[in-house]
Parts: sequence; C-alpha cells; structure tokens
Amino acid sequence: MSADNAEGTEGSSELLFDLDAHRVTFAIDEEIYPRDAIYGASYLFLDRCYLFLGRPADKTVSVQLRTKSAATEDELVALAGEFANELLNQVVRIRVGQATSRIREYTLAKAFFSDPGRSTIDALLAELDAEELDEDPLEIEVPWEKPADG
Repeated sequence: MSADNAEGTEGSSELLFDLDAHRVTFAIDEEIYPRDAIYGASYLFLDRCYLFLGRPADKTVSVQLRTKSAATEDELVALAGEFANELLNQVVRIRVGQATSRIREYTLAKAFFSDPGRSTIDALLAELDAEELDEDPLEIEVPWEKPADG
C-alpha cells in the first residue's frame, strides 16, 4: 500500500512521504533541511524504529523509518508527522546555534580570560601540593604510599 500525505503543490511546505507495509519513506532536499538536521532527527528515532539513509540524487537524502513491530497506517502517518516535526526542530536548533555562536564565544572568552585574580588550574594544583598530607586523622590509606610493614 502506498500513499502520499500532501497534495504535491509546488512550493508547499509539507514534507512528502510514502507509506509501505511497515515503512515510512522521505526524500529530503538538503537545500531546505541541512544534513546535520536530518542526522539529528534520525538519531532521535533510533530507539523507536529502524532507520535507513540513502542518497537517491544529488542534494537529496532518503530516510526510511521501518517500525520494529506491526503498525497501522494511522500509526505510520503519526510517525511521519513526528519525524517531520523533529526535523524542523533540528533546523531551528542549528539556526539558533549559528545565530548565537558569537555570543557564546564572547561569554566563554570573558569567563576564561577576564579576571586574572581567579584561581587557575596551576594555582589549585600548587595549593594541593602545599597542603600537609602527613597526618591522617581518619586513617584513610593513600593508595600510592607503601605500607609500613614491607
């Protein structure tokens, strides 16, 4: 059994898919949905179904979702809708990440390099080296020390 979910109008924002037995198949245009978004959406469906990716044409990725158990046509249509929504979610995540990358870089640079008075890893290691570890009131053995008996 094969069915299309959209009327196929040119410029339609709907993501077309085919239904077949226990499968939903998409042909996704990489100019609309970047490959990283396709991979991200696919990854989130790994626990629910088997995924098969292919390259039927240049700039096109085919995604086949095969259910792990028997599924009705309505369940397959719901699965296709969930995948389409997750694909859009991944596109938005990528675009927000790109739009805010300079802010994240600035924030990290400020956190790491703005206050020279903060303790650095070297300063913390020097503090640890300066501490006295000879006395152990809780009698906790230090594994790198040799026992007194031997």
